[in-house]
Amino acid sequence: MANPLDTDAGSELFSSYEAELKLVQADLNQKLDQIAESSGEQRKSAIRQAERALDEANELLDQMRMEKQNIPSAARSKVNARFRNFCTDIDELKRKLKSLSDDRKALFGDRYTDDPSSLEDQHLAQRQQLLSGTDRLERSSARLQESQRIALETEDIGRNTLADLYQQRETIEHARAGLQQSEGYVDTSIKTLKGMARRMATNRIITIAIITVLVLLIFAVIFSKFH
Repeated sequence: MANPLDTDAGSELFSSYEAELKLVQADLNQKLDQIAESSGEQRKSAIRQAERALDEANELLDQMRMEKQNIPSAARSKVNARFRNFCTDIDELKRKLKSLSDDRKALFGDRYTDDPSSLEDQHLAQRQQLLSGTDRLERSSARLQESQRIALETEDIGRNTLADLYQQRETIEHARAGLQQSEGYVDTSIKTLKGMARRMATNRIITIAIITVLVLLIFAVIFSKFH
């Protein structure tokens, strides 16, 4: 029997399919037990119900087979193992149903005949085929509607994600423009400070030169007075 799928190992949709398949398996096992314990019309009704359950199980397996492709590779090996277990279980139930269905004496009771061209058998087979086809069509339609709903939800999520990414891009571009403008202001400030530093150095040199000249003049005046 397949083990439960870890929540972090697969998608929520795969997990929902798995849970639904387990319910179908339980129902199918119950129907097979009813077939083994009944005969006549009751047995035929139980076989039809079991066949419908088996069809539903196969459809769920198909859905799971497609959905597991969306699961990350790191977790897919565990999912594949569980999926193979489910396939083995369903195949075993299918063989058991076939064995019970082939027991025609239990199926038809005292009216059983070896004549394969029996009109009653043909009518029963046609009616069973028609009911089975109708049920499969209804379930396929429901699956298609569910897949369409999921596709629309995925499209909405993708559209919202693209809108968010566009807004984030606009924000980043505005921030980049502001940063570039700030860098321009910084460059201008550095140039201004460098100009001021050069002027201060020039003024200092001029001041030192003036002081030196004044000192020399003072020495010259003093020297001229004593000579």
